[in-house]
Amino acid sequence: MIYPCLVPKNLCKTSVHIIIYGEGLSEDGEPIIAFEGDLKCNYQDGAKTILTKEQKRVEISGSALFCGDIAKDLAVISDGVVTVFGIERKIAKGIKARNPDGTVNYTKLELI
Repeated sequence: MIYPCLVPKNLCKTSVHIIIYGEGLSEDGEPIIAFEGDLKCNYQDGAKTILTKEQKRVEISGSALFCGDIAKDLAVISDGVVTVFGIERKIAKGIKARNPDGTVNYTKLELI
């Protein structure tokens, strides 16, 4: 059965540069780059206010949606950075949304 793509390619127009880190560290103590590439995504950003005892703090967040599986060699996406609109954001959470047959329908990266 063919499942409809929930994030169509024609809606992915924002250019992003992605670096996804694998598990572990290199000999120099740096993260190991498991995937790096320039892709197009559907990017949505936002902000939330966090109240602290001293003052309020605004945290910028966003999510990047990609059609299909952007990193087929990786089972999970847990760490990395995304450069969007010239600003580097950290990957807080990676989601590979799967179809009932196990194939990846779309990839979502939640950014901070």
